[in-house]
Amino acid sequence: MNYRKIGKTGFSVSEISLGTWQVGGKWGDPFSHDNADKILNAAVDAGINFIDTADVYGDGESEKAVGRLVRSRSEQIFVATKCGRRLQPHVADAYQPAVLRQFVEDSLRNMQLETLDLVQLHCPPTEVYYRPEIFELFDRLRDEGKVQHLGVSIEKVEEGLKAIEFPNVETVQLIFNMFRQRPPELLFKEAARRDVGLIVRVPLASGLLTGKFSPQTSFSAEDHRNFNRNGEAFDKGETFSGVDYATGLAAVEELKRVFPDDSRLAAFALRWILMFDEVSCVIPGASRPEQILSNLKAAELPALSAEQMQAVREVYDRKIKPLVHYTW
Repeated sequence: MNYRKIGKTGFSVSEISLGTWQVGGKWGDPFSHDNADKILNAAVDAGINFIDTADVYGDGESEKAVGRLVRSRSEQIFVATKCGRRLQPHVADAYQPAVLRQFVEDSLRNMQLETLDLVQLHCPPTEVYYRPEIFELFDRLRDEGKVQHLGVSIEKVEEGLKAIEFPNVETVQLIFNMFRQRPPELLFKEAARRDVGLIVRVPLASGLLTGKFSPQTSFSAEDHRNFNRNGEAFDKGETFSGVDYATGLAAVEELKRVFPDDSRLAAFALRWILMFDEVSCVIPGASRPEQILSNLKAAELPALSAEQMQAVREVYDRKIKPLVHYTW
């Protein structure tokens, strides 16, 4: 496993880490703590030391599983959680310091930990990034020993650029993959200049970049890839990176010609992300323990060639960019 520094936090984290959106099982299934324990322990056994969760994953059950892992292992494991998406309705006015403080305390209770390594605002509405009192709260929580570091999870590049103007924002979590190539244009440069860590989520575009989907692939009624394709439930960009499904499939077929060993397309897609030095880590999810080992195959691949990087960019420019580039 290779490790990278995550911005000003000073944490040295596994470049391929773990997101826990699906750690309790497939999307829409009841949360399985047995499944979560197997996945989480397999991750640590493989050298993963950074785990991303959120208070809304499994309605707090994911946090409980992650906390149990941390307490049961001797290795140093860095935990990032998120707060804000429990607000109903999820609107800017609902973001209030007292409410966010309660969310942080709830996460501490869920995980049975004394302090949180990293707390991230969970994709708040854009207006929240213009309210200093929200960010000041986390200075007080740090002084109280409840949190160590603050980050943000964003939907739009502009939100990240605004967030890192606050000196206590030390990480930005964002969607970045072969189908989402806008962030390096400016955000990556500004994050590097300010020593802000970048955590990459949705690296496989909701599975499209595994190369395993077809027009006949079906998703359950409870799967966001079925019900959120047009943004009915949350930001459309979280599902297939906002790319129309048929367009995504066509682009994947072209990528398979760039990487002929299409059984390893997912590993190549993760390796592509790691070609960007500004990236601190990528957090693919796993709903089965064996997916951990599959994700880690990316670390074994050699650096992509300049020709491969250019070919990926050309597919994006022709197939994807005109449709979604400036949306996020």
